[in-house]
Amino acid sequence: MKNIILDLAVTLDGFIEGPDGEIDWCIMDDEMDFDGFLSTIDTIFYGRVSYDSWGNFQPNEDVSETEKKLWKGVHSKKKYVFSRQNIQDGRATFLNSDIEDKVGEIKKEGGKDIWLYGGASLIKAFIKLGLVDTYRISVHPIALGSGKPLFEDLKNRLNLKLIKTNTFKSGVVQLIYKPIK
Repeated sequence: MKNIILDLAVTLDGFIEGPDGEIDWCIMDDEMDFDGFLSTIDTIFYGRVSYDSWGNFQPNEDVSETEKKLWKGVHSKKKYVFSRQNIQDGRATFLNSDIEDKVGEIKKEGGKDIWLYGGASLIKAFIKLGLVDTYRISVHPIALGSGKPLFEDLKNRLNLKLIKTNTFKSGVVQLIYKPIK
């Protein structure tokens, strides 16, 4: 059965975006082996706003080959978009009801794991429903002071077990947790 992995960058003070949605503080370097992560997944879950921004994003021609390869890898995955709107664009499957049932069906399809990309509302819903199998949180060495927090409106305590820690020369520390159920 597929696992749902929340792989996400967060600031030292717990924000996944700045107050205006900015993510310019995210550090990407080869040492973080994002290609390695992409090789473990075959599916990406998006909220509609994140999908509109990033689901079909094409970098400028002047970016590095590493970034071009990254986006080619992202776009090679099967995409599901969770939205209240009934939209179809031919590049993704849009889901607008019965999240738990649909996710259960997708997990049973077999294959590689699923990246829970976001946005914030989708992440919050998956956490609330207990659908995240692995939390892969990369803490970046910056504090914003405000923005969208990762863990917002938790109704119940979320107990996690640390599985692995990765430290990178950029100062990013990646924490990999499994929920304790």
